[in-house]
Amino acid sequence: MLWNEETEKHFFREALKSFASPEQLFYNLQSGYYAYIPKDFDSEGQTLQSRNSLIGQFTEKWCKQIFSPIAEEFGLYAINGVVCEEIALTKSSSADLAFCTKNTITQKAEDIKLIFEVKMSIVSNYKFEQPDAVNLIGDYKSHKGNPSLLRSDSMLKAIGKSINIRVSGSNANTIPIIILGNSPITSTYSKKVDFLKSAGVIQGFYSLNPNPTKSDFIFESPEKGFITITDVKELK
Repeated sequence: MLWNEETEKHFFREALKSFASPEQLFYNLQSGYYAYIPKDFDSEGQTLQSRNSLIGQFTEKWCKQIFSPIAEEFGLYAINGVVCEEIALTKSSSADLAFCTKNTITQKAEDIKLIFEVKMSIVSNYKFEQPDAVNLIGDYKSHKGNPSLLRSDSMLKAIGKSINIRVSGSNANTIPIIILGNSPITSTYSKKVDFLKSAGVIQGFYSLNPNPTKSDFIFESPEKGFITITDVKELK
């Protein structure tokens, strides 16, 4: 099952059940709790950083669940947080997910067969109603946020990390790098992702969210440096 609005609701419900307060997950505006500030609302001076690490952990584990069966088909392990100092994957900048020949966090370069960088977030907008209702109120075009690959900062970080791996030594040259998101890209990155693919820096930007909006969005870039996955079978 690929990313959808139910996945996002599940994240909020599980987080609220286990450890997070509404204030850690939502903007607390005068009219209620919102995942993002709706476009026609005043932000009331609020920022929300506390959700980032929570959704980061959730999406990395979610991706592992999606990709583990595929890794197993190739006799590999899908592992979160892989460290390999020789190709610039340090403890503070580990691989979010990687396919490896050995089932351990610390790897040698030759045992890493594929690196994933996960740049996923909450995409649509939701309103939280006490005690536990999370209701969809609009897609990503209805709010002021820039989720996932729509956020330039996320794209630049993913590109920068990939280049850092590539220039760390010859051991990194043959390991494919895929960036995983759950949103489309902006038109300004369409040529850039195609160039990064043709240059061999990044093998692809994949959105695992087939239906981010009912209106138009960039489904894929001209040279398919960015693609939207519509079925898990496409990943094999």
